[in-house]
Amino acid sequence: MTAGPDDAAGAGDATGRGAAGRDAAVRERLLAVRAEATGRLRALRAEVEGIVEASRDSNADDEHDPDGATIAFERAQVDALARDAAARVEEVDAALARLDAGTYGVCASCGRPIAEGRLEARPTALTCVACAAVR
Repeated sequence: MTAGPDDAAGAGDATGRGAAGRDAAVRERLLAVRAEATGRLRALRAEVEGIVEASRDSNADDEHDPDGATIAFERAQVDALARDAAARVEEVDAALARLDAGTYGVCASCGRPIAEGRLEARPTALTCVACAAVR
C-alpha cells in the first residue's frame, strides 16, 4: 500500500508493522468484505429464484391487489439488492488489484495518499476526501 511519507523510510505504522504487514492486513480485510458480499449475493440470488418459483405455479393476480406488494415489485427489490452486492464484489476486486499494483491508498484523481481513516471507513475508496467532495 502506498500511503504516506513514513512508508518511504520503511518506518511502518503505529502498530510496528511495515508496509508488508499493512498490505497483508488490508488484503485480509478486503477478502473478508468480499466474502460477506459474495455470501449476500448468493443469498439474494436464491431469494430471487424462490420468488420466481413460488409465482410460477400461482394464478394469483397480485398485480391488481391493492393490499400487497406485487411479485414483480418484490423481485425488483431483491434484484436491486443483488446488483448492489455484485457491485460491492467488483469494488473489492478492483481494490485488491490496486493493492497488488502498489496503488492502493493513492487517490485516483490527485495522486495524493488517501487518509487511513477514510480507508478504514471505505476500504474500496478510489479518491481522497477532498477529491470525493468535488464529485
